[in-house]
Amino acid sequence: MDTTVLAVGAATFLLAGFVKGTIGLGLPTVAMGFLGLVVTPAAAAAVLVVPSLVTNAWQMVAGPRLRPLLVRLWPMLAGVVAGTLVGSRVIGLVGPWASAGLGAALAAYGIVGLARLRLPQPSPGQEAWLAPLVGVATGLVTAATGVFVLPAVPWLQALGLAKDDLVQALGLSFTVSTVALGLGLLMERLYDPDLALLSLAALGPAALGMAVGQRVRARVSEPVFRTVFMAGLTLLGAWLLGRGLT
Repeated sequence: MDTTVLAVGAATFLLAGFVKGTIGLGLPTVAMGFLGLVVTPAAAAAVLVVPSLVTNAWQMVAGPRLRPLLVRLWPMLAGVVAGTLVGSRVIGLVGPWASAGLGAALAAYGIVGLARLRLPQPSPGQEAWLAPLVGVATGLVTAATGVFVLPAVPWLQALGLAKDDLVQALGLSFTVSTVALGLGLLMERLYDPDLALLSLAALGPAALGMAVGQRVRARVSEPVFRTVFMAGLTLLGAWLLGRGLT
């Protein structure tokens, strides 16, 4: 990778960490979107693994209700792992459509956020059979695009969790998705020592961005920042989609 790509990578993880520090999510999504401008989605996903795993694991263990959330969410999480591993073998991130798929996922997530769409809260009976399907769908999207927010995030938001529990649940879901994505990349031999080293190096700017974002959170309007973020993500996704289809 030349110096331009490395500079873009450092700036990307600084921005991605800042977004996550400000609104509590978005690091993998931002990282995949901007890295997708200069490297393949497979390489972007490989570099994403370490900073995503560390930041989301920290978010996962920060709350007090990890065990109850594991008990409730394990069917979805098992589906995420299964969908990601099967999808990595069947779909993968190396096809000519990978960039278009990444763009479509980013644009869809941005539109969902801008429209403030909310799924209806499922009944306990509905949750029992829908959760594994949501997990498998999330895993397949992860394997195809490196983005693991759809449909997991809207689903978790629909479960009626308290604010702190939702933040911890998102960290848990993203941690499992990151591990599954890393395993899928290893399984398909898309994760080499050079990319692992770059992934480790990306942790520095990501952590710095998170620290700055956490300081800024108290001084800016989170709804306004979230709206600007979702609008920018939609435009970036649309551009990547158009580029991937031409």
